[in-house]
Amino acid sequence: MYGPNFCAECGERLARRGWRAWTSARFCGDCARRLGRVGLVRALTILAITAAAAFALGRYLRPASPPLLIQRAANSPLSDLPVNLNESARTTNRINSTNTAAAASSTDEPGYICGARTKKGTPCHRRVHAAGERCFQHKGLPAMLPLEKLVVKSK
Repeated sequence: MYGPNFCAECGERLARRGWRAWTSARFCGDCARRLGRVGLVRALTILAITAAAAFALGRYLRPASPPLLIQRAANSPLSDLPVNLNESARTTNRINSTNTAAAASSTDEPGYICGARTKKGTPCHRRVHAAGERCFQHKGLPAMLPLEKLVVKSK
């Protein structure tokens, strides 16, 4: 392994007695004491002070965040009053139950199924919008069932 023969700082000839990872191979004994740990500590201190100053300056120069404004349209159904969680849960349950009943009674339109042959050999049971249509997976394939069997019976 290469090792220098002269000190990198003063140029004095280096006397090698053994090299270890923690000993400095580039400096003589006097220069190593003078520049070794003290030089490292000084460099790390300067680096830490510079980093802290840059961080503080960046925080100081950063623009203030804008205030949080929640705006609603004038015709919004939401109230500006405080929310009562117990009452809202009961109201939501009541609204959901009436909506599902209204939706179930207002669906007089017939539903259709895809009806194309699957890999298993059975007709596809995915719902589609209109008669004669196929689902995304079976686009372009013919139906296995006649058109009257593709209509889903409403309950």
